[in-house]
Amino acid sequence: MDANDFPKVTELAIPFFVAAILIELWLVRTGRAKGAFETRDTLTSLMMGTGNVVAGLLLGVVSYTALVWVWQFRFFDLGLSVWVFVAAFLLDDLRYYFYHRIAHRVRWVWAEHVNHHSSQHYNLSTALRQSWTGLFTGMFVLQAPLVLLGLHPAVIAFVFGFNLVWQFWIHTETIGKMWGWFEFIFNTPSHHRVHHATNPRYLDANYAGTLIIWDRMFGTFVEELEEDRPRYGIVKNLGTFNPLKVAFHEWIGMFRDAFSPGLTMRQRLGYLFAPPGWSHDGSRETSESLKADYVRRNPGEAGKPGLPGEDALTKPNVQPAE
Repeated sequence: MDANDFPKVTELAIPFFVAAILIELWLVRTGRAKGAFETRDTLTSLMMGTGNVVAGLLLGVVSYTALVWVWQFRFFDLGLSVWVFVAAFLLDDLRYYFYHRIAHRVRWVWAEHVNHHSSQHYNLSTALRQSWTGLFTGMFVLQAPLVLLGLHPAVIAFVFGFNLVWQFWIHTETIGKMWGWFEFIFNTPSHHRVHHATNPRYLDANYAGTLIIWDRMFGTFVEELEEDRPRYGIVKNLGTFNPLKVAFHEWIGMFRDAFSPGLTMRQRLGYLFAPPGWSHDGSRETSESLKADYVRRNPGEAGKPGLPGEDALTKPNVQPAE
């Protein structure tokens, strides 16, 4: 079996992507829908998307070949029934949830994922702002357990295409909240706006790909509030539309920190694998410290979804030096 045995879902969806972006742009520019487009920002997202496709063509074979090698050690061979594809989709969606959660909590993986969050606008073109360096994080190893369980890498690649297509249409402000049952089960524009927001209550929330039930199950779900509308971007915005800087800025910053003089080995590893914002002297802000600061300024918000409880009011606003 080969990856070419199945249609490439995302490639087939490209005409839909283009048409949807043009329709959303027209709706926004004519005042018929919420949202914002900035020409340079949109072009950057399109260039990032093109670079992601090129990187996938050049380097994707490495991860696929590695998973095919793992296939020889499988415990089962589940075959190709309809239920196998359904199970593969569900299990890979769960795998994506954990990948996405790791990507926000481990700087090594955040270095490739941060570019997707770097736009200060939230529209369908933002969905195309994808990484060029995903292979180098090694996170494809999270798919190895699925292969060992008997799901062929080609099956996993096929079903993940549907996951990516789903994640495209939820990058929009033109759609508000949807039906209650739909919002409960699926990742929606409202849920994903939360994920892209820099408001303290929304940081590190709603990691889902297709099914928001994973966030509900694992305690990372936060609802979008009308009184706290999402603000997009990253905590320290880049101030550039240069796709090279967007793609590589965090890698450069991370290695600069890790190889600074006078650090212990533990501190160097901290700059590589601790959460984004970690620093050996506590001089920088992490998502936890930003949330705690917000609660100190707004004590009435303590304990609400996405925010720490009242104990945050008594904790010092520093990270322990190591």
